[in-house]
Amino acid sequence: MKESIDNFLHYLAVEKGYSEHTISAYRNDLTGLADFAGKEMSISSWANFNRQTMLSYMLNLKERGYVATTVARKVAASRSFFSFLVAEGTIKTDPTENMSSPSVGKALPKPIPINQVRLLLEQPAKLDTAEARRDRAMLELLYASGMRISELVALNLGDVNTRGNYFVRCFGKGRKERIIPLYEKIAKTVQDYIDEDRPRLAHGKKDTALFLNARGERLTRQGFWQKLKEYAKTAGLGSKVSPHTLRHSFATHMLSGGADLRSVQELLGHANISTTQVYTHLTTEQVRRTYDKSHPRAK
Repeated sequence: MKESIDNFLHYLAVEKGYSEHTISAYRNDLTGLADFAGKEMSISSWANFNRQTMLSYMLNLKERGYVATTVARKVAASRSFFSFLVAEGTIKTDPTENMSSPSVGKALPKPIPINQVRLLLEQPAKLDTAEARRDRAMLELLYASGMRISELVALNLGDVNTRGNYFVRCFGKGRKERIIPLYEKIAKTVQDYIDEDRPRLAHGKKDTALFLNARGERLTRQGFWQKLKEYAKTAGLGSKVSPHTLRHSFATHMLSGGADLRSVQELLGHANISTTQVYTHLTTEQVRRTYDKSHPRAK
């Protein structure tokens, strides 16, 4: 059973171009599925995994206290996996076919106001270290571009054009490339980091990563997230700020500033505009609050 999971993960990496983070999540979910099949149901072959087994698995997840969003994700991973096994001829029928996923209410993104973004971006400047100046460049670039954290830490030298026609090139889901324009100030901040601080972090190593940790290796998602939490705490923003918060804030502030929905979709790398439209609800709420506060008859 493990061999089939490994084959599927290889397919996701090679054929679909999924990121290491996404593949790791699939591995975790499918290993849990295999463990349940073997330990709880005494099943040693995916050919013997049927619809009733899948229903028992879903019930087991709920009994173990998993929230609906997690159950839905695990079911979605299972559905993709079994679809792959059918296509490969490993099994004849898909045990998840016509099976509905748990109902999950879609939560609205939670951006932070512009003044709080500004406060957060000011924090690294209070420290006079190469790491702090790296962090400043990363935070500024994240908010300037709306990139995902995985896209940010994956950047290599040369992916940011800091001369003349300023832009950053990144690869999103499915390894889809996109070019995001930048403004001159952030381009200079990144170039200053490259010229003055990155050599100190590199310690002579030849790593091509743009953002390095203190050992001269590519900074990880977890490493940056930890630094962000520290800056958010010193800024008095508490635990509500994550790397995705800056992405949400970028999108919301762009739309509030007059950017059209299609342009924001392209900048964020959303395959479907419906994903981007969620941010229009946030700007609509902002308009409503402004209206209620400003109209003389609404008070």
